[in-house]
Amino acid sequence: MVETNAEIAALSFEDALRALEDVVRRLESGEVPLDESISLYERGEALRAHCQARLDAAQARIEKIVAGPDGRASATVPFDPD
Repeated sequence: MVETNAEIAALSFEDALRALEDVVRRLESGEVPLDESISLYERGEALRAHCQARLDAAQARIEKIVAGPDGRASATVPFDPD
């Protein structure tokens, strides 16, 4: 099954990650013909980009939320200061 970018974009992070893991597993098996390997690689790259975008969005949301002593959001602090 070949998914379009719109179909991949509709996947949850968890579903996309599972699909990406399946692609990697199939490619690493060495049992996939060359043409199918290329298609799998393209799908894997689209899934990787989708997962990265979801992680980036989650990180941006976390950076905006820092609770003050009263439990209310009071400041913005980077999630990963590196």
